[in-house]
Amino acid sequence: MTRFRALRVHQVEKTLLSKFEDLSIDDLTPGEVVVRVAYSCLNFKDALAVTGKSRIMRAMPRVAGIDLSGTVESSSDPAYKKGDEVLVTGCNLGELLDGGLAEMARVPASAVVPLPKGLSLHDAMALGTAGFTAGLGVKRMLENHQAPELGPIVVTGPTGGVGSIAIQIFKRCGFEVIALTGKKAAAEDYLRKLGADQIEDRTTLDLGKKPLEAARFGGALDNLGGETLAGLTRNIRQWGTIASIGLAQSHELTTTVMPFILRGVSLLGINSVEVPREWRLDVWNKLAGDWKPKNLSDIVRRTITLDEVPAACAELMASSVQGRYVVKIG
Repeated sequence: MTRFRALRVHQVEKTLLSKFEDLSIDDLTPGEVVVRVAYSCLNFKDALAVTGKSRIMRAMPRVAGIDLSGTVESSSDPAYKKGDEVLVTGCNLGELLDGGLAEMARVPASAVVPLPKGLSLHDAMALGTAGFTAGLGVKRMLENHQAPELGPIVVTGPTGGVGSIAIQIFKRCGFEVIALTGKKAAAEDYLRKLGADQIEDRTTLDLGKKPLEAARFGGALDNLGGETLAGLTRNIRQWGTIASIGLAQSHELTTTVMPFILRGVSLLGINSVEVPREWRLDVWNKLAGDWKPKNLSDIVRRTITLDEVPAACAELMASSVQGRYVVKIG
């Protein structure tokens, strides 16, 4: 394949525009491994880039897509050979580097993960950065001594990719899970199917305003930030942990140090882009094994084509999507 199709984002004056283009390998950012892409997927970052709502890319033009899975076409690094099945998530893909919404990709060998036994190329993108982020959050919480006996885990943004997968991982690890959602009526059946033990309405749940409230939750994995995250800090039990993953509500956090110094609550930041390689491999091996969601197919809203990506990204930006889009490319 001398030329291939890609969804590329340009900046024209102050406007971000995405369009399909025919590229060659030489048009891509440098890397030791060339991958024939089989699947990608859509994350909120991808939707921001493709719709032009926010500049997540640190250079232009760039091929969009922060995830990919496929087979190695060629490699100057001896760790990989033609035909190897691999995946790449994060590692600045689709931001600083050309991404996975293309028929071919060229990536640094350090970003490549051999496809773990137990996952197909489609499975890998049903998980994608969302699944990896959820897994990384669970990993860090467990390493911080979070345990089922501390009490239930609250998952906010539970209908999104990270939340949907986090619910299933926590259940596999023996935790009781409370899904905190602003879409309770519409999402209840979906969340029950994923394994949520309780479903709470975020719009009516009172998290209080005092520096310390009733300690009713063992820990939390939060996709929202803002008032919800601040409220959670006040309601976590002794030695509980909160993994902070997103800012869908707000990037601001107004709280006190009281939960941290009087209850020993921990607030862990989760960055799925810049991750030590040994952590990355460990999380992916767990996602292919003991942490693999039993209902992985239930979180896939639809498998779409590359042509359908712009419309799907618009849906993601409108918050009208429950579950994940996998993109079939090759």
